[in-house]
Amino acid sequence: MGTSQETSGENGAKSEDGAVYLKKKITLVRAISLTIGTIIGSGIFISPKGVLKNSGNIGLSLLIWLASGILSMCGALSYADLGTSIKKSGGHYIYLLETLGPVPAFLRLWAEFVMIRPANIAVVSLAFGRYIIEPLYVPCSAPPIVVKLISAMGIAFIIALNCWSVSWSANLQTLFTALKLVAIGLIIVPGMMALARGRTENFQDAFDTSSLALDKIPLAFYSGMFAFGGWFYVTFVTEEIINPERNIPITVIVSLIVVTICYLLTNVAYYTVLTTTEVLTSEAVAMSYADRILHQISPVISILVAMSCFGALNGGIFASSRMLFVASREGYWPNLFAMIHIKRHTPLPALLLMMPLVFLMIGIGDLYGLLNFYSFSRWLFMGLVAFGLIIHRRKYPDLPRPFKVPLIIPIIFSTMCLFIVGMSLYSDPVNTGIGCLITLSGLPVYYLTIHKQQLPWRMREIFDFLTLKMQVLMEVIPQEIKTY
Repeated sequence: MGTSQETSGENGAKSEDGAVYLKKKITLVRAISLTIGTIIGSGIFISPKGVLKNSGNIGLSLLIWLASGILSMCGALSYADLGTSIKKSGGHYIYLLETLGPVPAFLRLWAEFVMIRPANIAVVSLAFGRYIIEPLYVPCSAPPIVVKLISAMGIAFIIALNCWSVSWSANLQTLFTALKLVAIGLIIVPGMMALARGRTENFQDAFDTSSLALDKIPLAFYSGMFAFGGWFYVTFVTEEIINPERNIPITVIVSLIVVTICYLLTNVAYYTVLTTTEVLTSEAVAMSYADRILHQISPVISILVAMSCFGALNGGIFASSRMLFVASREGYWPNLFAMIHIKRHTPLPALLLMMPLVFLMIGIGDLYGLLNFYSFSRWLFMGLVAFGLIIHRRKYPDLPRPFKVPLIIPIIFSTMCLFIVGMSLYSDPVNTGIGCLITLSGLPVYYLTIHKQQLPWRMREIFDFLTLKMQVLMEVIPQEIKTY
């Protein structure tokens, strides 16, 4: 992400001819920083509990972490293939639109902004709230209402920051990426030292099958894959990446190798110090680990973890607003959301749309319920994107593909995603069923959006009037130069 503050601006700044458009400011280093910074958020600090709970033992939980990393790499390589041949920003949405058509693309967009994005932000922000406030309540747990209030305040600040300045949010993203790597290091190093001294008792009977429940394995993958979520964000900003044909594949490969190694070592460190019971009963696994092994400096870990969550929220909100921006530009969402602030150079309407539902889901507050709730639609559509790559290859065999993966990679990814989604309907039918119904509720909205010209002229006139007033109020205008 760019950090300069030139007069020409960045990411929606005015060029010398006065036009407003998205400029290419994301270099390879910035792309890797954005990707690692959004992958490593709250997942590695809260998901170990979910993976262990649903896998049943330490050994299988570590295998699921490794498999989640490999599966994420397959998905990332599939997205990189599409990202180097389809030059538009927008990630999931634009790839579904170009490969499988407007209906699945719109349903993905609908699920993203009604369910997936608000729930994802709520999960990470609740982790942020818990870790930032937990040291003040030791040895007790922080009251849930306090955690929710802190979480809501953090989200409000991040969205306000992204609305105010791309440069400021970019500078903070770089800082938080460095802080979260420090936090990971402070967990891994003491754990490896303890393991080297012979603390291996917690790994005895690592594959004990007494608590193994095969029907819960998909939910364990949900928690593991949640921790790897974020590898796709680089494709949300394709139009702003310098030399995307080269930099997108390098970004996803380097980022996922680094993160997978970090995650495996972090989990080994947790299990070296904490028993399975302690991991399962902890509301903040990293904090319990720090209390046990780091003693006086454990509050530092808590603050670093909170900052890691904060950075992931910042990067995710920055990238996901581009999906809504592109969908509006393509004509599948009200055109107000394809506009950029004329002074701040930010997609202000797209950013503000996220706030109401995020606050609602923070109020719900059940981390693992939220995780299962939105994971159904998230992984269903990611599997469909990989399947769409196979269709795209057959439909456009002569299309230039600067980065071309073997078809077995998207086949593996799409098959595993659809299998996990199907099994989750059996494992957690309530939450996944609700997620399915909310996704399908986008069908009538799609019809109204596509056939808006068939609405009564009076309704269209009112809608256009409100759009104009909101445009004036927000001081936003459409992008003026084509960037793809």
